[in-house]
Amino acid sequence: MAVRQALGRGLQLGRALLLRFAPKPGPLFGWGKPGPAAAWGRGERPGQVVSPGAQPRPVGLPLPDRYRFFRQSVAGLAARIQRQFMVRARGGAGPCGRAVFLAFGLGLGLIEEKQAEGRRAASACQEIQAIFTQKTKRVSDPLDTRCWQGFRLEDYLIGQAIGKGCNAAVYEATMPTLPQHLEKAKHLGLIGKGPDVVLKGADGEQAPGTPTFPFAIKMMWNISAGSSSEAILSKMSQELVPASRVALAGEYGAVTYRRSRDGPKQLAPHPNIIRVFRAFTSSVPLLPGALADYPDMLPPHYYPEGLGHGRTLFLVMKNYPCTLRQYLEEQTPSSRLATMMTLQLLEGVDHLVQQGIAHRDLKSDNILVEWDSALLQERTPLHLMDGCPWLVISDFGCCLADQHVGLRLPFNSSSVERGGNGSLMAPEVSTAHSGPSAVIDYSKADTWAVGAIAYEIFGLANPFYGQGSAHLESRSYQEAQLPEMPESVPPEARRLVRSLLQREASKRPSARLAANVLHLSLWGEHLLALKNLKLDKMIAWLLQQSAATLLADRLREKSCVETKLQMLFLANLECEALCQAALLLSSWRAAP
Repeated sequence: MAVRQALGRGLQLGRALLLRFAPKPGPLFGWGKPGPAAAWGRGERPGQVVSPGAQPRPVGLPLPDRYRFFRQSVAGLAARIQRQFMVRARGGAGPCGRAVFLAFGLGLGLIEEKQAEGRRAASACQEIQAIFTQKTKRVSDPLDTRCWQGFRLEDYLIGQAIGKGCNAAVYEATMPTLPQHLEKAKHLGLIGKGPDVVLKGADGEQAPGTPTFPFAIKMMWNISAGSSSEAILSKMSQELVPASRVALAGEYGAVTYRRSRDGPKQLAPHPNIIRVFRAFTSSVPLLPGALADYPDMLPPHYYPEGLGHGRTLFLVMKNYPCTLRQYLEEQTPSSRLATMMTLQLLEGVDHLVQQGIAHRDLKSDNILVEWDSALLQERTPLHLMDGCPWLVISDFGCCLADQHVGLRLPFNSSSVERGGNGSLMAPEVSTAHSGPSAVIDYSKADTWAVGAIAYEIFGLANPFYGQGSAHLESRSYQEAQLPEMPESVPPEARRLVRSLLQREASKRPSARLAANVLHLSLWGEHLLALKNLKLDKMIAWLLQQSAATLLADRLREKSCVETKLQMLFLANLECEALCQAALLLSSWRAAP
Protein backbone atom coordinates (compact mmCIF):
# COMPACT_ATOMS: atom_id res chain seq x y z
CA MET A 1 0.00 0.00 0.00
CA ALA A 2 2.85 2.36 0.81
CA VAL A 3 4.38 1.80 -2.62
CA ARG A 4 1.05 2.46 -4.31
CA GLN A 5 0.58 5.70 -2.36
CA ALA A 6 4.11 6.83 -3.22
CA LEU A 7 3.52 6.18 -6.90
CA GLY A 8 0.22 8.05 -6.75
CA ARG A 9 1.79 11.07 -5.10
CA GLY A 10 4.64 11.00 -7.62
CA LEU A 11 2.17 11.06 -10.51
CA GLN A 12 0.26 13.94 -8.91
CA LEU A 13 3.49 15.88 -8.43
CA GLY A 14 4.58 15.28 -12.01
CA ARG A 15 1.18 16.40 -13.32
CA ALA A 16 1.31 19.57 -11.24
CA LEU A 17 4.80 20.40 -12.47
CA LEU A 18 3.88 19.80 -16.08
CA LEU A 19 0.81 22.03 -15.74
CA ARG A 20 2.95 24.74 -14.16
CA PHE A 21 5.78 24.81 -16.66
CA ALA A 22 3.93 23.83 -19.87
CA PRO A 23 3.05 26.54 -22.44
CA LYS A 24 -0.09 28.53 -21.67
CA PRO A 25 -3.37 27.84 -23.50
CA GLY A 26 -4.10 29.79 -26.65
CA PRO A 27 -6.83 30.06 -29.25
CA LEU A 28 -5.69 27.27 -31.57
CA PHE A 29 -6.38 23.71 -30.34
CA GLY A 30 -6.95 25.28 -26.92
CA TRP A 31 -3.23 25.24 -26.05
CA GLY A 32 -1.49 28.00 -28.03
CA LYS A 33 0.41 27.98 -31.26
CA PRO A 34 1.10 24.44 -32.46
CA GLY A 35 4.72 23.33 -32.53
CA PRO A 36 6.48 20.65 -34.57
CA ALA A 37 4.83 17.82 -32.66
CA ALA A 38 1.39 19.15 -33.50
CA ALA A 39 2.38 19.38 -37.15
CA TRP A 40 3.39 15.68 -37.09
CA GLY A 41 -0.02 14.86 -35.69
CA ARG A 42 -1.67 16.55 -38.68
CA GLY A 43 0.45 14.74 -41.21
CA GLU A 44 3.21 17.29 -42.12
CA ARG A 45 6.86 16.66 -41.61
CA PRO A 46 9.12 19.22 -39.90
CA GLY A 47 10.22 21.83 -42.43
CA GLN A 48 7.50 20.93 -44.90
CA VAL A 49 5.93 23.97 -46.63
CA VAL A 50 2.14 23.96 -46.73
CA SER A 51 0.52 26.10 -49.42
CA PRO A 52 -2.11 28.60 -48.27
CA GLY A 53 -5.59 27.14 -48.22
CA ALA A 54 -4.33 23.58 -48.56
CA GLN A 55 -6.05 21.04 -46.34
CA PRO A 56 -3.72 19.05 -44.09
CA ARG A 57 -3.71 15.27 -44.53
CA PRO A 58 -5.89 13.64 -41.86
CA VAL A 59 -3.28 11.23 -40.48
CA GLY A 60 -4.44 11.18 -36.89
CA LEU A 61 -5.99 13.13 -34.06
CA PRO A 62 -4.10 16.47 -33.66
CA LEU A 63 -2.10 16.51 -30.44
CA PRO A 64 -1.63 19.70 -28.38
CA ASP A 65 1.89 21.09 -27.99
CA ARG A 66 1.91 20.10 -24.34
CA TYR A 67 1.90 16.38 -25.17
CA ARG A 68 5.33 16.58 -26.73
CA PHE A 69 6.57 15.56 -23.29
CA PHE A 70 4.90 12.18 -23.67
CA ARG A 71 6.49 11.59 -27.08
CA GLN A 72 9.97 11.78 -25.62
CA SER A 73 11.89 9.14 -23.69
CA VAL A 74 12.26 9.32 -19.96
CA ALA A 75 15.88 10.30 -20.44
CA GLY A 76 14.98 13.23 -22.68
CA LEU A 77 12.29 14.38 -20.30
CA ALA A 78 14.68 14.27 -17.35
CA ALA A 79 17.31 16.24 -19.22
CA ARG A 80 14.74 18.83 -20.29
CA ILE A 81 13.46 19.33 -16.77
CA GLN A 82 16.97 19.66 -15.39
CA ARG A 83 17.86 22.28 -18.05
CA GLN A 84 14.70 24.24 -17.27
CA PHE A 85 15.64 24.07 -13.60
CA MET A 86 18.96 25.79 -14.33
CA VAL A 87 17.22 28.50 -16.36
CA ARG A 88 14.61 29.18 -13.69
CA ALA A 89 17.22 29.03 -10.93
CA ARG A 90 19.07 31.92 -12.62
CA GLY A 91 15.78 33.72 -13.04
CA GLY A 92 15.16 33.86 -9.34
CA ALA A 93 12.52 31.17 -8.73
CA GLY A 94 11.73 30.29 -5.13
CA PRO A 95 13.99 27.78 -3.35
CA CYS A 96 11.13 25.39 -2.61
CA GLY A 97 10.09 25.30 -6.26
CA ARG A 98 13.67 24.85 -7.41
CA ALA A 99 14.21 21.94 -4.99
CA VAL A 100 11.03 20.15 -6.02
CA PHE A 101 11.77 20.71 -9.70
CA LEU A 102 15.31 19.37 -9.35
CA ALA A 103 14.13 16.35 -7.32
CA PHE A 104 11.60 15.51 -9.99
CA GLY A 105 14.24 15.73 -12.73
CA LEU A 106 16.72 13.62 -10.77
CA GLY A 107 14.02 11.06 -10.07
CA LEU A 108 13.30 10.68 -13.76
CA GLY A 109 17.03 10.32 -14.35
CA LEU A 110 17.18 7.45 -11.87
CA ILE A 111 14.21 5.81 -13.57
CA GLU A 112 16.01 6.07 -16.90
CA GLU A 113 19.12 4.54 -15.34
CA LYS A 114 17.08 1.59 -14.09
CA GLN A 115 15.49 1.21 -17.50
CA ALA A 116 18.90 1.25 -19.16
CA GLU A 117 20.07 -1.42 -16.72
CA GLY A 118 17.03 -3.50 -17.58
CA ARG A 119 17.71 -3.12 -21.29
CA ARG A 120 21.30 -4.25 -20.82
CA ALA A 121 20.14 -7.27 -18.83
CA ALA A 122 17.51 -8.18 -21.45
CA SER A 123 20.10 -7.85 -24.22
CA ALA A 124 22.54 -10.12 -22.37
CA CYS A 125 19.78 -12.71 -21.83
CA GLN A 126 18.91 -12.64 -25.53
CA GLU A 127 22.52 -13.24 -26.53
CA ILE A 128 22.83 -16.17 -24.11
CA GLN A 129 19.52 -17.56 -25.31
CA ALA A 130 20.57 -17.41 -28.95
CA ILE A 131 23.73 -19.42 -28.23
CA PHE A 132 22.01 -22.25 -26.40
CA THR A 133 18.88 -22.39 -28.55
CA GLN A 134 20.90 -23.78 -31.44
CA LYS A 135 22.49 -26.43 -29.23
CA THR A 136 19.24 -27.72 -27.77
CA LYS A 137 17.57 -28.05 -31.19
CA ARG A 138 19.90 -30.85 -32.22
CA VAL A 139 17.85 -34.05 -32.24
CA SER A 140 19.73 -36.85 -33.95
CA ASP A 141 17.89 -39.17 -36.30
CA PRO A 142 19.23 -42.73 -35.86
CA LEU A 143 18.04 -43.59 -39.36
CA ASP A 144 20.25 -42.52 -42.24
CA THR A 145 17.96 -40.15 -44.11
CA ARG A 146 20.37 -39.99 -47.03
CA CYS A 147 19.60 -43.62 -47.82
CA TRP A 148 15.85 -43.16 -47.27
CA GLN A 149 15.45 -46.27 -45.15
CA GLY A 150 12.63 -47.40 -42.96
CA PHE A 151 9.48 -46.36 -44.82
CA ARG A 152 8.17 -49.92 -45.12
CA LEU A 153 7.35 -52.44 -42.44
CA GLU A 154 9.41 -55.00 -44.36
CA ASP A 155 12.53 -52.94 -43.62
CA TYR A 156 12.39 -53.89 -39.93
CA LEU A 157 12.99 -56.95 -37.82
CA ILE A 158 10.30 -57.10 -35.15
CA GLY A 159 11.08 -58.44 -31.70
CA GLN A 160 8.86 -58.91 -28.67
CA ALA A 161 6.10 -56.66 -27.40
CA ILE A 162 7.31 -53.98 -24.98
CA GLY A 163 4.03 -52.23 -24.24
CA LYS A 164 0.32 -52.03 -24.88
CA GLY A 165 -2.12 -49.20 -24.42
CA CYS A 166 -5.72 -48.36 -25.18
CA ASN A 167 -5.10 -47.69 -28.86
CA ALA A 168 -1.88 -49.43 -29.86
CA ALA A 169 0.74 -52.08 -29.22
CA VAL A 170 4.47 -51.31 -29.15
CA TYR A 171 7.21 -53.71 -30.29
CA GLU A 172 10.98 -53.58 -30.26
CA ALA A 173 12.57 -53.47 -33.71
CA THR A 174 15.78 -53.11 -35.62
CA MET A 175 16.91 -52.63 -39.20
CA PRO A 176 19.38 -55.23 -40.52
CA THR A 177 20.43 -52.77 -43.25
CA LEU A 178 21.96 -50.40 -40.73
CA PRO A 179 25.77 -50.60 -41.01
CA GLN A 180 26.29 -51.90 -37.48
CA HIS A 181 23.75 -54.70 -38.02
CA LEU A 182 24.31 -55.66 -41.63
CA GLU A 183 27.03 -58.28 -41.11
CA LYS A 184 25.20 -59.92 -38.21
CA ALA A 185 21.96 -60.03 -40.17
CA LYS A 186 23.69 -61.63 -43.15
CA HIS A 187 25.34 -64.20 -40.88
CA LEU A 188 21.99 -65.12 -39.34
CA GLY A 189 20.26 -65.28 -42.72
CA LEU A 190 17.70 -62.65 -41.78
CA ILE A 191 18.01 -60.39 -44.81
CA GLY A 192 14.85 -60.39 -46.87
CA LYS A 193 12.64 -61.98 -44.21
CA GLY A 194 9.29 -60.49 -43.33
CA PRO A 195 8.32 -58.45 -40.29
CA ASP A 196 7.11 -61.47 -38.32
CA VAL A 197 10.69 -62.58 -37.54
CA VAL A 198 11.29 -63.04 -33.82
CA LEU A 199 14.90 -62.99 -32.78
CA LYS A 200 14.62 -65.24 -29.74
CA GLY A 201 16.33 -68.43 -28.70
CA ALA A 202 14.64 -71.69 -27.76
CA ASP A 203 14.51 -70.72 -24.07
CA GLY A 204 12.89 -67.37 -24.82
CA GLU A 205 16.05 -65.36 -24.31
CA GLN A 206 17.65 -63.22 -26.97
CA ALA A 207 19.68 -65.39 -29.31
CA PRO A 208 23.45 -64.89 -29.08
CA GLY A 209 24.85 -62.59 -31.70
CA THR A 210 21.48 -61.16 -32.72
CA PRO A 211 21.27 -57.42 -33.29
CA THR A 212 19.97 -55.17 -30.54
CA PHE A 213 16.68 -53.33 -30.92
CA PRO A 214 17.31 -49.57 -31.01
CA PHE A 215 13.80 -48.78 -32.28
CA ALA A 216 10.25 -49.13 -31.06
CA ILE A 217 7.41 -49.61 -33.55
CA LYS A 218 3.96 -48.53 -32.45
CA MET A 219 1.17 -50.29 -34.31
CA MET A 220 -2.11 -48.41 -34.03
CA TRP A 221 -5.33 -50.37 -33.72
CA ASN A 222 -7.55 -49.47 -36.64
CA ILE A 223 -11.23 -50.07 -35.93
CA SER A 224 -13.01 -47.07 -37.43
CA ALA A 225 -10.55 -45.38 -39.84
CA GLY A 226 -11.12 -47.65 -42.83
CA SER A 227 -8.37 -49.15 -44.97
CA SER A 228 -7.23 -46.23 -47.14
CA SER A 229 -4.01 -44.47 -46.20
CA GLU A 230 -5.61 -41.03 -46.44
CA ALA A 231 -8.39 -41.97 -44.03
CA ILE A 232 -5.94 -43.60 -41.59
CA LEU A 233 -3.61 -40.58 -41.52
CA SER A 234 -6.55 -38.22 -41.09
CA LYS A 235 -8.13 -40.22 -38.27
CA MET A 236 -4.85 -40.71 -36.41
CA SER A 237 -3.32 -37.34 -37.20
CA GLN A 238 -2.73 -36.46 -33.53
CA GLU A 239 -0.17 -39.25 -33.36
CA LEU A 240 1.82 -37.39 -36.01
CA VAL A 241 2.21 -34.17 -33.99
CA PRO A 242 5.75 -35.08 -32.78
CA ALA A 243 6.77 -36.51 -36.17
CA SER A 244 10.02 -35.35 -37.75
CA ARG A 245 10.21 -33.37 -40.97
CA VAL A 246 10.81 -36.45 -43.12
CA ALA A 247 8.72 -38.96 -41.16
CA LEU A 248 6.07 -39.21 -43.87
CA ALA A 249 8.38 -38.83 -46.85
CA GLY A 250 7.88 -42.45 -47.86
CA GLU A 251 4.10 -42.15 -47.69
CA TYR A 252 3.91 -38.97 -49.73
CA GLY A 253 6.99 -39.34 -51.91
CA ALA A 254 8.48 -36.01 -50.88
CA VAL A 255 11.24 -34.94 -48.53
CA THR A 256 9.10 -32.47 -46.65
CA TYR A 257 5.56 -33.24 -45.63
CA ARG A 258 3.63 -30.01 -45.14
CA ARG A 259 0.61 -30.19 -42.92
CA SER A 260 -2.70 -29.01 -44.28
CA ARG A 261 -4.28 -25.94 -42.77
CA ASP A 262 -7.03 -28.04 -41.24
CA GLY A 263 -4.67 -30.67 -39.81
CA PRO A 264 -2.92 -30.63 -36.44
CA LYS A 265 0.18 -28.62 -35.67
CA GLN A 266 3.67 -30.02 -36.11
CA LEU A 267 5.70 -29.97 -32.92
CA ALA A 268 9.25 -28.64 -33.03
CA PRO A 269 11.91 -30.98 -31.58
CA HIS A 270 12.64 -30.93 -27.86
CA PRO A 271 14.90 -33.23 -25.80
CA ASN A 272 12.10 -34.04 -23.32
CA ILE A 273 9.51 -34.95 -25.97
CA ILE A 274 9.36 -38.11 -28.07
CA ARG A 275 10.29 -37.88 -31.74
CA VAL A 276 8.62 -39.98 -34.43
CA PHE A 277 11.27 -40.74 -37.06
CA ARG A 278 9.13 -42.71 -39.48
CA ALA A 279 5.38 -42.92 -40.02
CA PHE A 280 3.73 -45.09 -42.69
CA THR A 281 0.70 -47.25 -43.34
CA SER A 282 0.99 -50.96 -43.98
CA SER A 283 -0.91 -54.22 -43.80
CA VAL A 284 -1.45 -55.50 -40.29
CA PRO A 285 0.89 -58.46 -39.55
CA LEU A 286 0.39 -61.17 -36.93
CA LEU A 287 3.00 -60.05 -34.43
CA PRO A 288 4.19 -62.02 -31.37
CA GLY A 289 1.53 -62.21 -28.66
CA ALA A 290 -1.17 -60.64 -30.80
CA LEU A 291 -3.69 -63.49 -30.48
CA ALA A 292 -3.26 -63.52 -26.71
CA ASP A 293 -2.97 -59.77 -25.94
CA TYR A 294 -5.34 -58.03 -28.39
CA PRO A 295 -7.28 -60.53 -30.54
CA ASP A 296 -10.33 -58.24 -30.89
CA MET A 297 -8.21 -55.58 -32.60
CA LEU A 298 -6.97 -57.93 -35.33
CA PRO A 299 -8.48 -58.24 -38.83
CA PRO A 300 -11.00 -61.08 -39.26
CA HIS A 301 -8.59 -63.15 -41.37
CA TYR A 302 -6.38 -63.49 -38.27
CA TYR A 303 -9.18 -63.74 -35.71
CA PRO A 304 -12.77 -64.40 -36.88
CA GLU A 305 -14.26 -62.09 -34.24
CA GLY A 306 -11.69 -59.36 -34.77
CA LEU A 307 -12.88 -55.80 -35.39
CA GLY A 308 -9.75 -54.36 -36.96
CA HIS A 309 -9.13 -53.36 -40.58
CA GLY A 310 -6.41 -54.93 -42.67
CA ARG A 311 -4.29 -51.77 -42.83
CA THR A 312 -3.14 -49.36 -40.14
CA LEU A 313 -0.58 -46.75 -39.10
CA PHE A 314 2.92 -47.59 -37.84
CA LEU A 315 5.18 -45.16 -35.97
CA VAL A 316 8.93 -45.69 -35.56
CA MET A 317 10.57 -44.12 -32.50
CA LYS A 318 13.56 -44.62 -30.28
CA ASN A 319 13.36 -47.63 -27.98
CA TYR A 320 13.53 -46.52 -24.32
CA PRO A 321 14.34 -48.94 -21.48
CA CYS A 322 11.20 -48.37 -19.43
CA THR A 323 8.41 -46.00 -18.45
CA LEU A 324 8.48 -43.67 -15.48
CA ARG A 325 6.07 -45.92 -13.61
CA GLN A 326 8.33 -48.94 -14.11
CA TYR A 327 11.33 -46.93 -13.00
CA LEU A 328 9.63 -45.71 -9.81
CA GLU A 329 8.58 -49.27 -8.96
CA GLU A 330 12.25 -50.25 -8.81
CA GLN A 331 13.94 -47.00 -7.77
CA THR A 332 13.43 -44.29 -5.17
CA PRO A 333 15.30 -41.23 -6.42
CA SER A 334 16.89 -38.82 -3.99
CA SER A 335 15.29 -35.42 -3.44
CA ARG A 336 17.75 -33.72 -5.78
CA LEU A 337 17.21 -36.30 -8.53
CA ALA A 338 13.43 -36.08 -8.05
CA THR A 339 13.65 -32.29 -8.38
CA MET A 340 15.56 -32.61 -11.64
CA MET A 341 13.06 -35.17 -12.94
CA THR A 342 10.13 -32.86 -12.16
CA LEU A 343 12.05 -30.03 -13.82
CA GLN A 344 12.37 -32.06 -17.02
CA LEU A 345 8.61 -32.55 -17.20
CA LEU A 346 8.08 -28.81 -16.73
CA GLU A 347 10.55 -28.08 -19.52
CA GLY A 348 8.68 -30.43 -21.85
CA VAL A 349 5.28 -28.98 -20.94
CA ASP A 350 6.57 -25.43 -21.37
CA HIS A 351 7.71 -26.33 -24.89
CA LEU A 352 4.23 -27.67 -25.66
CA VAL A 353 2.59 -24.50 -24.35
CA GLN A 354 4.91 -22.30 -26.39
CA GLN A 355 3.88 -24.29 -29.47
CA GLY A 356 0.18 -23.98 -28.61
CA ILE A 357 -0.23 -27.71 -27.92
CA ALA A 358 -1.75 -29.49 -24.90
CA HIS A 359 -0.88 -33.13 -24.24
CA ARG A 360 -4.03 -33.89 -22.16
CA ASP A 361 -2.91 -37.41 -21.21
CA LEU A 362 0.11 -36.95 -18.96
CA LYS A 363 0.74 -39.87 -16.62
CA SER A 364 3.70 -41.96 -15.54
CA ASP A 365 2.83 -44.63 -18.14
CA ASN A 366 3.25 -42.09 -20.95
CA ILE A 367 6.62 -40.80 -19.76
CA LEU A 368 9.66 -42.75 -20.97
CA VAL A 369 13.02 -43.04 -19.20
CA GLU A 370 16.58 -43.54 -20.38
CA TRP A 371 20.03 -43.49 -18.77
CA ASP A 372 23.59 -42.96 -19.76
CA SER A 373 24.50 -45.05 -22.82
CA ALA A 374 27.37 -46.74 -20.97
CA LEU A 375 24.96 -48.25 -18.42
CA LEU A 376 22.71 -49.55 -21.19
CA GLN A 377 25.58 -51.17 -23.07
CA GLU A 378 26.64 -52.93 -19.87
CA ARG A 379 23.05 -54.23 -19.46
CA THR A 380 22.87 -52.90 -15.92
CA PRO A 381 19.70 -54.12 -14.12
CA LEU A 382 17.00 -51.53 -13.59
CA HIS A 383 17.30 -51.47 -9.80
CA LEU A 384 21.05 -50.81 -10.07
CA MET A 385 20.79 -47.90 -12.50
CA ASP A 386 22.67 -44.94 -11.07
CA GLY A 387 22.43 -41.24 -11.81
CA CYS A 388 19.53 -39.08 -12.88
CA PRO A 389 17.34 -40.52 -15.67
CA TRP A 390 16.28 -38.49 -18.66
CA LEU A 391 12.49 -38.21 -19.08
CA VAL A 392 10.65 -38.04 -22.40
CA ILE A 393 6.93 -37.29 -22.84
CA SER A 394 5.26 -39.66 -25.31
CA ASP A 395 1.84 -40.76 -26.64
CA PHE A 396 0.16 -37.76 -28.26
CA GLY A 397 -2.99 -39.59 -29.31
CA CYS A 398 -5.22 -37.37 -27.13
CA CYS A 399 -3.40 -34.08 -27.60
CA LEU A 400 -4.97 -30.77 -28.55
CA ALA A 401 -2.98 -29.38 -31.50
CA ASP A 402 -5.60 -27.53 -33.50
CA GLN A 403 -4.15 -24.76 -35.66
CA HIS A 404 -7.25 -22.60 -35.27
CA VAL A 405 -8.19 -22.76 -31.56
CA GLY A 406 -4.76 -23.08 -29.96
CA LEU A 407 -5.04 -23.86 -26.24
CA ARG A 408 -8.60 -22.51 -25.88
CA LEU A 409 -11.00 -25.23 -27.00
CA PRO A 410 -14.62 -24.21 -27.72
CA PHE A 411 -16.85 -26.36 -25.52
CA ASN A 412 -20.22 -25.80 -27.15
CA SER A 413 -21.28 -29.44 -26.79
CA SER A 414 -20.76 -32.18 -24.23
CA SER A 415 -19.54 -34.43 -27.05
CA VAL A 416 -16.32 -32.38 -27.36
CA GLU A 417 -13.40 -34.48 -26.15
CA ARG A 418 -11.83 -33.09 -22.94
CA GLY A 419 -8.75 -35.33 -22.95
CA GLY A 420 -7.61 -38.85 -22.24
CA ASN A 421 -6.69 -39.01 -18.56
CA GLY A 422 -9.66 -38.45 -16.27
CA SER A 423 -7.77 -38.91 -13.00
CA LEU A 424 -5.15 -36.25 -13.78
CA MET A 425 -7.48 -33.82 -15.51
CA ALA A 426 -7.05 -30.26 -14.25
CA PRO A 427 -10.00 -28.74 -12.33
CA GLU A 428 -10.77 -26.15 -15.02
CA VAL A 429 -11.14 -29.04 -17.49
CA SER A 430 -13.00 -31.58 -15.35
CA THR A 431 -15.53 -29.01 -14.05
CA ALA A 432 -16.17 -27.28 -17.39
CA HIS A 433 -19.79 -27.07 -18.54
CA SER A 434 -20.69 -26.97 -22.20
CA GLY A 435 -22.51 -23.98 -23.64
CA PRO A 436 -22.73 -21.70 -26.68
CA SER A 437 -19.81 -19.52 -25.53
CA ALA A 438 -18.02 -21.96 -23.21
CA VAL A 439 -14.26 -22.42 -23.67
CA ILE A 440 -11.79 -24.74 -21.95
CA ASP A 441 -8.38 -23.15 -21.42
CA TYR A 442 -5.61 -25.78 -21.48
CA SER A 443 -2.69 -23.36 -21.03
CA LYS A 444 -2.01 -24.65 -17.49
CA ALA A 445 -3.77 -28.04 -17.55
CA ASP A 446 -0.63 -30.11 -18.25
CA THR A 447 1.24 -28.09 -15.61
CA TRP A 448 -1.34 -29.19 -13.05
CA ALA A 449 -0.81 -32.83 -14.10
CA VAL A 450 2.95 -32.42 -13.53
CA GLY A 451 2.18 -31.33 -9.96
CA ALA A 452 0.22 -34.55 -9.38
CA ILE A 453 2.92 -36.73 -10.97
CA ALA A 454 5.52 -35.01 -8.77
CA TYR A 455 4.07 -36.88 -5.78
CA GLU A 456 5.02 -40.15 -7.44
CA ILE A 457 8.48 -38.88 -8.35
CA PHE A 458 9.16 -37.82 -4.75
CA GLY A 459 8.22 -41.29 -3.49
CA LEU A 460 4.60 -40.72 -2.41
CA ALA A 461 1.32 -42.09 -3.67
CA ASN A 462 -0.40 -39.97 -6.27
CA PRO A 463 -3.31 -38.40 -4.34
CA PHE A 464 -5.56 -38.54 -7.42
CA TYR A 465 -5.21 -42.31 -7.87
CA GLY A 466 -6.63 -45.19 -5.87
CA GLN A 467 -9.61 -45.52 -3.58
CA GLY A 468 -10.57 -44.64 -0.03
CA SER A 469 -10.33 -41.49 2.04
CA ALA A 470 -6.89 -40.59 0.71
CA HIS A 471 -8.18 -40.48 -2.87
CA LEU A 472 -8.90 -37.01 -4.25
CA GLU A 473 -10.83 -35.99 -7.34
CA SER A 474 -9.87 -32.98 -9.38
CA ARG A 475 -13.51 -31.94 -9.64
CA SER A 476 -14.03 -31.53 -5.92
CA TYR A 477 -10.77 -31.57 -3.94
CA GLN A 478 -9.69 -28.68 -1.75
CA GLU A 479 -6.08 -27.56 -1.56
CA ALA A 480 -6.01 -28.19 2.18
CA GLN A 481 -6.65 -31.89 1.45
CA LEU A 482 -3.39 -32.31 -0.46
CA PRO A 483 -1.04 -34.58 1.51
CA GLU A 484 2.06 -32.99 2.99
CA MET A 485 5.40 -33.96 1.53
CA PRO A 486 8.13 -35.21 3.89
CA GLU A 487 10.78 -32.85 5.28
CA SER A 488 13.40 -34.56 3.11
CA VAL A 489 11.87 -32.84 0.07
CA PRO A 490 13.43 -29.38 -0.48
CA PRO A 491 11.10 -26.61 0.78
CA GLU A 492 11.10 -24.90 -2.63
CA ALA A 493 9.92 -28.12 -4.28
CA ARG A 494 7.19 -28.59 -1.66
CA ARG A 495 5.88 -25.07 -2.15
CA LEU A 496 6.04 -25.40 -5.91
CA VAL A 497 4.09 -28.68 -6.04
CA ARG A 498 1.30 -27.19 -3.94
CA SER A 499 1.20 -24.08 -6.10
CA LEU A 500 1.01 -26.24 -9.25
CA LEU A 501 -2.08 -27.96 -7.79
CA GLN A 502 -4.02 -24.80 -7.02
CA ARG A 503 -7.58 -25.10 -8.23
CA GLU A 504 -7.71 -21.68 -9.86
CA ALA A 505 -5.62 -21.64 -13.00
CA SER A 506 -5.01 -17.89 -12.64
CA LYS A 507 -3.18 -18.49 -9.34
CA ARG A 508 -1.19 -21.41 -10.73
CA PRO A 509 2.32 -20.65 -12.02
CA SER A 510 3.03 -21.29 -15.67
CA ALA A 511 5.31 -24.14 -16.67
CA ARG A 512 8.06 -21.64 -17.56
CA LEU A 513 7.88 -19.87 -14.20
CA ALA A 514 7.81 -23.20 -12.34
CA ALA A 515 10.81 -24.48 -14.31
CA ASN A 516 12.77 -21.29 -13.57
CA VAL A 517 12.01 -21.68 -9.86
CA LEU A 518 13.51 -25.17 -9.83
CA HIS A 519 16.48 -24.07 -11.93
CA LEU A 520 17.28 -21.31 -9.44
CA SER A 521 16.74 -23.57 -6.44
CA LEU A 522 19.14 -26.16 -7.90
CA TRP A 523 21.95 -23.96 -9.19
CA GLY A 524 21.32 -20.41 -7.99
CA GLU A 525 21.71 -20.82 -4.25
CA HIS A 526 24.56 -18.30 -4.12
CA LEU A 527 22.54 -15.81 -6.14
CA LEU A 528 19.44 -16.15 -3.97
CA ALA A 529 21.50 -15.75 -0.79
CA LEU A 530 22.21 -12.10 -1.66
CA LYS A 531 20.18 -9.68 0.44
CA ASN A 532 19.80 -7.20 -2.41
CA LEU A 533 19.44 -9.07 -5.68
CA LYS A 534 20.39 -6.73 -8.51
CA LEU A 535 20.28 -7.23 -12.23
CA ASP A 536 24.02 -6.87 -12.68
CA LYS A 537 24.62 -9.64 -10.13
CA MET A 538 22.12 -11.86 -11.93
CA ILE A 539 23.74 -11.24 -15.31
CA ALA A 540 27.17 -12.01 -13.88
CA TRP A 541 25.81 -15.29 -12.50
CA LEU A 542 24.21 -16.14 -15.86
CA LEU A 543 27.49 -15.53 -17.67
CA GLN A 544 29.26 -17.85 -15.23
CA GLN A 545 26.60 -20.52 -15.75
CA SER A 546 26.91 -20.16 -19.54
CA ALA A 547 30.68 -20.61 -19.50
CA ALA A 548 30.51 -23.59 -17.14
CA THR A 549 27.76 -25.25 -19.20
CA LEU A 550 29.63 -24.83 -22.48
CA LEU A 551 32.75 -26.31 -20.91
CA ALA A 552 30.86 -29.26 -19.41
CA ASP A 553 29.14 -29.96 -22.72
CA ARG A 554 32.48 -29.96 -24.53
CA LEU A 555 34.05 -32.36 -21.99
CA ARG A 556 31.12 -34.81 -22.43
CA GLU A 557 31.10 -36.08 -18.90
CA LYS A 558 29.61 -39.47 -18.09
CA SER A 559 26.54 -37.98 -16.41
CA CYS A 560 25.33 -35.09 -18.54
CA VAL A 561 21.72 -34.74 -17.33
CA GLU A 562 22.52 -31.63 -15.29
CA THR A 563 24.38 -30.13 -18.25
CA LYS A 564 21.40 -30.77 -20.53
CA LEU A 565 19.04 -29.15 -18.05
CA GLN A 566 21.25 -26.11 -17.69
CA MET A 567 21.37 -25.80 -21.48
CA LEU A 568 17.57 -25.90 -21.63
CA PHE A 569 17.41 -23.25 -18.91
CA LEU A 570 19.74 -20.94 -20.81
CA ALA A 571 17.99 -21.62 -24.12
CA ASN A 572 14.68 -20.39 -22.62
CA LEU A 573 16.24 -17.48 -20.78
CA GLU A 574 14.14 -14.34 -20.45
CA CYS A 575 15.11 -11.60 -18.05
CA GLU A 576 11.60 -10.73 -16.87
CA ALA A 577 10.57 -14.37 -16.33
CA LEU A 578 13.77 -15.07 -14.39
CA CYS A 579 13.20 -12.04 -12.16
CA GLN A 580 9.67 -13.26 -11.44
CA ALA A 581 11.02 -16.65 -10.40
CA ALA A 582 13.65 -15.05 -8.16
CA LEU A 583 11.03 -12.84 -6.48
CA LEU A 584 8.72 -15.83 -5.96
CA LEU A 585 11.51 -17.85 -4.37
CA SER A 586 12.50 -14.92 -2.17
CA SER A 587 8.92 -14.51 -0.96
CA TRP A 588 8.72 -18.21 -0.12
CA ARG A 589 11.94 -18.08 1.85
CA ALA A 590 10.85 -14.96 3.71
CA ALA A 591 7.49 -16.49 4.65
CA PRO A 592 7.35 -18.43 7.95
